[in-house]
Amino acid sequence: MGRRKARERALQILFQVDMGGNDPKEAMKNMDESFGPVYNNVEFVEKIVMGTLTNLACIDRNISSISQDWNIERMASVDRNIIRLAFYEILFCSDIPNNVSVNEAVELGKVYGGEESARFINGILGKVLANPEEYKPEL
Repeated sequence: MGRRKARERALQILFQVDMGGNDPKEAMKNMDESFGPVYNNVEFVEKIVMGTLTNLACIDRNISSISQDWNIERMASVDRNIIRLAFYEILFCSDIPNNVSVNEAVELGKVYGGEESARFINGILGKVLANPEEYKPEL
């Protein structure tokens, strides 16, 4: 399974955690049992899910500052979690080119989001790409 499918799985897990309050490890286990494991990308899925959740406060703060007219809680939950996932990759995964993270997020938006999701996701993440250092947490 390629990284695109792994990102889809990560999105599904983040959605379960966000909407249902599910434990992330339990959600990962349930997804593997229901749909089969992501084979060579198990570690990648776990890394981006747990990394996103660990850094959620920072990520959400940044999303809120970028999307001034959109309260993060009012965003479509699929869009919100796609943006969170890509934001995590941009800020914390130096091995993944930023444009790849954005392109993958836009593609996820086309598949799982609403009619305007891809454009909305691209707009938010485009602002991050303009100056990613501005959004990195201070260590």
